[in-house]
Parts: sequence; C-alpha cells; structure tokens
Amino acid sequence: MIAPAMQTAINAQINCEQASAQLYLAMAGHCASLSFKGFAHWLKVQAGEETAHADRLIQFLLDRGGRLELQTVPAPPQTFGGIIEVFEQVLQHEKGITARINDLFAAARDARDFATEIALQWYVTEQVEEEAKVSEIVDHLRAVGDKGGAIWYLDSKMGKRQA
Repeated sequence: MIAPAMQTAINAQINCEQASAQLYLAMAGHCASLSFKGFAHWLKVQAGEETAHADRLIQFLLDRGGRLELQTVPAPPQTFGGIIEVFEQVLQHEKGITARINDLFAAARDARDFATEIALQWYVTEQVEEEAKVSEIVDHLRAVGDKGGAIWYLDSKMGKRQA
C-alpha cells in the first residue's frame, strides 16, 4: 500500500504530465499555424510521450493500491512566438519537470518508499534524455536562425520523428 503523502505527490505528477501533453499540443498547433509542420509533428509526438508518462504513473499508483485523483488541467497558452522561442520554452518546461521528478524522487527516498524510488528512477533517466534532445534542437535552431533554408531543413527533419 502506498502512503497517502506519496499518493498525493504521484497524483500531482500525473496531472503535471497531462498538462505537459496539453502544452505540447498547443505548441504543435502554433507551429502548424506558422507552416512548420515538422516541428508541429515533433511536438505532437512529444505530447503522446507525456500522456504515456502519465499512464505509467497511473499504473504504478494503482499497482500499489493507491487511488487515482485527477485534477483539472489548466488551459495552456495559445501563442508562443517564433520557432526558436517555442523550443526554448519546451526546454525550460522540461527543466521544470526534471526539478519536479527530482523532488518526488527525494520524497520517496526520505519516506524510505523503495518501490516508488525505483519506479521513479525511470523518470530521472527519461528527463536526462528529454533535456538533451530539446537542448540539441535549441542549439540547432539558434545556429541557423529563424529565416532561410536551414530552418526548413530542420522542420523537415523534425517531421520524421517517430513515436
């Protein structure tokens, strides 16, 4: 059985993952409206990953005898600036998620909840990968700028991302 405090914390993270999915869908719509279909595709795939992260936490919570308590997900913004700004915001968001996962991991460790600590190790590793991927995209975007043929090449490359 999972402790009530950990149940509350995991439920909060589930909702955060769902909010991330909504944010990335909104960003995808924004990119598509700027005719950057590849970046939009990349963000849609990312939204799906965030939903999968929530699903994984839901299953863990239920396996531990916890109760799922979904909350209202706030509406994301509708405008995000240019493509570089979009992905800078994605990077900042992922850094915030990393901080949340680290806090959750620390809480599990402090509570000596070894099952939760082990389950969260996957998320710790995943966040390292997430930040590295997005950081590389931001570096590429900053290098090519938001005008000219190179950004369209990157757009095409982003459109090839698979789930």
